[in-house]
Amino acid sequence: MSGGVVLSNAIASQIGLHAPYGGVVPELATREHLRNLLPMARQALHDAGRTVTQMDAVAATQGPGLPGALLIGLKAGQALAFSLGKPFFGIHHHEAHLYSPWIAAGPPEGGPAKIQPSVSLIVSGGHTLLVEVRGEFQHRVLGSTVDDAAGECFDKVGKLIGLAYPAGPEIDRLAARGNPRAHAFPRPMLHDPGDDFSFSGLKTSVRHFLEKNPAWLDDPARLRDLCASAQAAIVDVLAAKTIRAALRLGAQCVTVSGGVACNSALRRQLAEACQREGLVLRLADKRYATDNAAMIGVLAERKLLAGQPPTSLDADIQPNWAL
Repeated sequence: MSGGVVLSNAIASQIGLHAPYGGVVPELATREHLRNLLPMARQALHDAGRTVTQMDAVAATQGPGLPGALLIGLKAGQALAFSLGKPFFGIHHHEAHLYSPWIAAGPPEGGPAKIQPSVSLIVSGGHTLLVEVRGEFQHRVLGSTVDDAAGECFDKVGKLIGLAYPAGPEIDRLAARGNPRAHAFPRPMLHDPGDDFSFSGLKTSVRHFLEKNPAWLDDPARLRDLCASAQAAIVDVLAAKTIRAALRLGAQCVTVSGGVACNSALRRQLAEACQREGLVLRLADKRYATDNAAMIGVLAERKLLAGQPPTSLDADIQPNWAL
């Protein structure tokens, strides 16, 4: 990172490794982190045209997440910072997502973009959160999922219909040619006055539907309709509760990040709703919507420029760190 601009964002994907198991296997993820960390760090420096001694600070995810993977990244970052005599920042994974919609596409004037008051939807396979952002480093959680996250629901529905992990992108692709009104799946907690989410009931509803209508899986057109109907139920809840929270709090801006932010129906429905209500919508670029190193660097640089105290080099991982 430099002045709010991403100079490099090297990626080592593990999707193919975990796909046969239908989800992330912690032990395999930890081994891959250990295997890839140094090569990817070298690649990132090469792509940025920088040497390790030119860095002003080092950052790594401190939590929440899988303990083994967190441990490798955090301790490597702390060791590097110690060897260089540079400050180290342990970054909250969810907080970093809040800043990903503000990553600049090009060199901004005067440094990183100023954070505007907003309601932020963070939605992925591991978490679904609504957060009120009042300014830089000022936020409070409005609501979260009480069971399955939205992305987890996508994956579990995909598994029920025989799609490979991760199923979200494939459901999105199939749904594009399906009828979202083919079956009225429930919209969990849609009319609940609070800001929490629940998606386990929707997953169960799809399972019960398939038990009664197994032929849908053998008909390509009906399979597309099934994907479109299930996706519509998830997206309707996410969009409605996000817009409702923004209007209630008087926020003029809505931001969206996390892997499910790549879903085309969610992006389209939120864009239409924000235009209708006169709200500004900032969607994380798809490169920075899913878990990535750039958003960790973005937040760390903001903390560095703001003069916030660095994280202790003795600090430990926080796998269950609440936002």
